[in-house]
Amino acid sequence: MPKLTEQTASPVLASDRAAALALTPVSRETEARLDRYVSLLLQWQAKTNLVAPSTLPKLWTRHVSDSLQLLAFAPGAKVWADLGSGGGFPGVVLACALAETPGAMVYLVERNAKKAAFLRETLRVTGAPGVVHLAEIGDTVDRITGPVDCVTARALAPLHQLVGFAEPLVRRGAKALLLKGQDVEAELTETTKYWNIQPKLHSSRSGGQGWIVELDHIERRHRSATAAKSDCA
Repeated sequence: MPKLTEQTASPVLASDRAAALALTPVSRETEARLDRYVSLLLQWQAKTNLVAPSTLPKLWTRHVSDSLQLLAFAPGAKVWADLGSGGGFPGVVLACALAETPGAMVYLVERNAKKAAFLRETLRVTGAPGVVHLAEIGDTVDRITGPVDCVTARALAPLHQLVGFAEPLVRRGAKALLLKGQDVEAELTETTKYWNIQPKLHSSRSGGQGWIVELDHIERRHRSATAAKSDCA
């Protein structure tokens, strides 16, 4: 008889898993990788705060499905850079889903040593294609060489800061898919003070008033000469 994991033994998690996979279907192989990932996350959660404890009953719909939906907005993307990967959302989930895709790679950028150790273990356990960079976000973005198809971030920083982190990769041809919450309009208003962008907004399929900000071009906004003189006054 197969050994029950915590997620399959719990009726709540089992139901949430079924709902998430109905919302964002994946292959049987990807399901198996995601199962191993979630089991490992639940083990580590007891000693390292990887996700908010209040979201654990909805781990699959709130976090896994929320991450999987990004694939639909960049169906041809093979190389991803995930900034501030934390507990692996969306980076590890994307890597699990792309494991059967030739040439796939996910760069997981995380500055917290404990979380970086967890990310390395998830890649080992799942066999997903990825590399963990233990470093500050801005420093690593500049060091990522070669083409990157898509850059993403979730629950990392205010949008205007995320746009600044993503800009070097977008300038080189990447698409940015940034996961934000219900205050996205206010964050966009703030962001346009610093950056020229033409965002496409997509409502999150996983609910929770979440949004995906899609950007194909980012350009720093230059302040006017009048504003610059005012600063010097």
